[in-house]
Amino acid sequence: MSEEAKERVIEWVKQQKKTKHYFNDLCKALPEIKMMQAKKIINELINEGKLKYWSSGSTTMYMLPSEGDVAKEEKGMN
Repeated sequence: MSEEAKERVIEWVKQQKKTKHYFNDLCKALPEIKMMQAKKIINELINEGKLKYWSSGSTTMYMLPSEGDVAKEEKGMN
């Protein structure tokens, strides 16, 4: 189940228009799994390099490593 769940999370992220996602958003990819188990699966994806953290300082979000240069993206937002 764990490998299948990881693939479902990655596919869900790829299908979204946004590049950064809250933890609760990622849980939508695994509606039948409890939050603690989802947290373990998402942490495994982080450790494997399939997802990475993004932080604004007060909020932690998750994104694909291939989503480009976040600093450049944020510069365009100002």
